[in-house]
Amino acid sequence: MNTKQLTIQSNQSVKGVGLHTGIEVTLTLVPASINHGLVFQRVDLPGKPIIPANVDFVVDTSRGTVLEKDGARVHTTEHVLAACVALQIDNLVLELDGPEVPILDGSALPFVELIEAAGLQEQNALRNYFEVSEAIHFRNEDHSIELAALPLSDYRLTVMVDYQSDIMPPQHAQLHQLDLFKSEIADSRTFVFVHELEKLAQAGLIKGGDLSNAVVFAEKPTTEDQVEALANLLKKDRVPVGQVGTLNAEGLRHLNEPARHKLLDVMGDLALIGQPIKAHILAARPGHTSNVALAKKIKKAIQEAATTAPSFDPNAEPVFNVNEIAKLLPHRYPFQLVDKIVSLDGQTVVGVKNVTMNEPQFTGHFPENPVMPGVLQLEAIAQTGGVLVLTSTGNPEAYWPYLVGIDNCRFYKNVLPGDTLVIKCSLSAAVRMGVAKMHGEAWVGKNLVCSVDMIARLVKKS
Repeated sequence: MNTKQLTIQSNQSVKGVGLHTGIEVTLTLVPASINHGLVFQRVDLPGKPIIPANVDFVVDTSRGTVLEKDGARVHTTEHVLAACVALQIDNLVLELDGPEVPILDGSALPFVELIEAAGLQEQNALRNYFEVSEAIHFRNEDHSIELAALPLSDYRLTVMVDYQSDIMPPQHAQLHQLDLFKSEIADSRTFVFVHELEKLAQAGLIKGGDLSNAVVFAEKPTTEDQVEALANLLKKDRVPVGQVGTLNAEGLRHLNEPARHKLLDVMGDLALIGQPIKAHILAARPGHTSNVALAKKIKKAIQEAATTAPSFDPNAEPVFNVNEIAKLLPHRYPFQLVDKIVSLDGQTVVGVKNVTMNEPQFTGHFPENPVMPGVLQLEAIAQTGGVLVLTSTGNPEAYWPYLVGIDNCRFYKNVLPGDTLVIKCSLSAAVRMGVAKMHGEAWVGKNLVCSVDMIARLVKKS
């Protein structure tokens, strides 16, 4: 999986009809900056409102995933979001001049090809993965639905479906590598049973659906009268009469195409977590409602993890090593107190300070019982926060960072030689007028040793 964030190189557009609204819409993919995330934009509405691709904005999951913010809606988001996940796109604006992402052929393949045509652009920022550390479950026992996110240092999906239908036996699909998505999953289309069509149409859905953008299954022969009634209801051409199985002339693209499409839907819906994850997703009989429910549980786990000790891979390449930090900060030995920056996403930074016995403070600070001075812990936190604030300017070499305020400072546990101090700083508010408010924490293992609220000011060098 990628370590750096990705966007696209150029704008690319595609036009098509919405599956449920029946309205012709143009989708335009637009590059976005670091840490921007995936957002939809309704350019046809006053003010061109933004709808983030986030589970907090899901308002309907009846036959697709619908997002809404401040009255602006986007229908059927899951297929294009699955393509973004597969190609590991982090930052993108998806402009729409209508209320629904075009259905195209009912799969994610056209969106994969659209992104590829735009070209991938690596960005100078790390992807902010959430690595599932313990199993997260969602169950709906009434419908025999179960989904789980299990610990894995990669991203894999396994899906099983069972519609208890003679023409569609139980089947499963799996994806063990994201780079196989295009060849194995992306072309699998959305599907529906004939007996569902009338109910969907009466609910005001599938206004843009036909055999060119969905697989239709007939569990029993259809009569002339039934075909005529469906054609009138859907305002579509007549479908074959008397056929059992797939009504589409081309047949299935894969024997387990429904299971593959359900896997595609799971990927797209879990994109709404808001950041890439590392996990093995297991899904039995999933649907959009259960997918979103699991996404909410994972997002809750992410929020809870934000209050626990930050973790890092000591073998991973740092964002900044000690020499690169020296290019950002003016501090030098013995006052350069951060050894490396291991995470930086525009809102939060994680740095590491290795505490060793040969540091000068220990010759005079309790030499018979060496303890890292609290003021130096604060200095290490402030320097870590300084990296966050300086890099937010886009031109860090042009500023001096000054600590101008400290509040709510607490020390909880002694820091001793041999400890590894893991420091996390997060912006409490957007940087304005060169002033940054931050909350900082320092941890040794799973123990919080220091916390503080800080105010920093950036002063432009003369």
